[in-house]
Amino acid sequence: MMTEVTISGLGARGEGIAEVAGQKVFVPFTLPGEVADVDVTGDHARLERLISASEDRIEPFCPHFGACGGCQLQHLGFETYRTFKRGLVETALRRVGIDTPVGALIDAQGAGRRRATLHARREGSGYMQARSHEVHDLDRCPILVPSLAKATDICRALQQAIGECDVSFTATRTGLDVAIRAEKARAKPERLAPITQQFRIGRLSLNGEMLLLNQVPAVAMGKAMVDVPVGSFLQATEEAETVLAGLVLEPLAKAKVKSVADLFCGIGPFTLRMAEIAKVYAADSDKPGIAALQKAVRNTQGLKAVTAQVRDLFREPLTQFELGGYDAIVFDPPRAGAEAQAKELAKGKVKTIIGVSCEPKTFARDAAILIAGGYRLESVVPVDQFAWSTHVELVGVFRR
Repeated sequence: MMTEVTISGLGARGEGIAEVAGQKVFVPFTLPGEVADVDVTGDHARLERLISASEDRIEPFCPHFGACGGCQLQHLGFETYRTFKRGLVETALRRVGIDTPVGALIDAQGAGRRRATLHARREGSGYMQARSHEVHDLDRCPILVPSLAKATDICRALQQAIGECDVSFTATRTGLDVAIRAEKARAKPERLAPITQQFRIGRLSLNGEMLLLNQVPAVAMGKAMVDVPVGSFLQATEEAETVLAGLVLEPLAKAKVKSVADLFCGIGPFTLRMAEIAKVYAADSDKPGIAALQKAVRNTQGLKAVTAQVRDLFREPLTQFELGGYDAIVFDPPRAGAEAQAKELAKGKVKTIIGVSCEPKTFARDAAILIAGGYRLESVVPVDQFAWSTHVELVGVFRR
């Protein structure tokens, strides 16, 4: 149904909000104040014609924007964009009754994303189209680091060799790491070896198992070099890792802490930097990741003592008694947050807790738990790692 609407605001997914017959409707790629003809289906609408454009609208820099589902916000002007991202954090906190002022958004796109997952299909290779299971064929993606410029070419070569598959790329200091998800029967090493040579792929894995290795992928974390296990987590941009680590380290250094617990530590982006100033206990459920962290500690001079443990903090959070001996706690959970661990933290007496999150809603939930336990949320800083998307990272500092 074609309808003329006026956009009144932006939703959490960056879509314009309009009202049709008393119902809220979401219109992608529109801005507040704009008037548009839209085709309404349920609570969503497709932009058909822009009648009156906002002064905040800018020309997207990518020719695929709007068709490709990788970015949602390239049409937003600079200040509108920054206000939107910061607002995601403010809204999440406000909904649980937290009024701590949110700091200015920090740009952490840097040289581009070093991680990406593309889809190789017969009809093309690229990201999924918005709200669709169809692939939008790309020649290149301008938000990726230069060393991933041939990612879509690699996808096409893999599709021709083994058929349809999903391909995750990670650009590391020592080479390209490529992880394939596909039917195992088709992915014969003899079909894949020529592709690794043609595109100088350092490591190729299939469904979590390494197939071919020319060079172990490794990244720098502080003064350490860390081998990246197949499937282990890595921040999407190198700049974001540096920014987040800086926001974590600054309050620790000011407090002159001597011992820190790093919970949900991954392969050690915070642990290895914190170990330059304090003893660190690190825990995560990622067994290969913990092994990589331990190896990095052994091979790096000038670090204070690091103890790393494989532990599922969702099922077995550290208790208030286990945490009592540390000067500070850092937690950086997945999107689901750290509810069980937050409940234990709230019972403790540790003076400083720093939360890092990629999901404002679950951070707000966990923050409310800590505040109910007697902590105050001293500061919150949003970090823009996934530029032109609706995702935002943040670092919050709690004090008792």
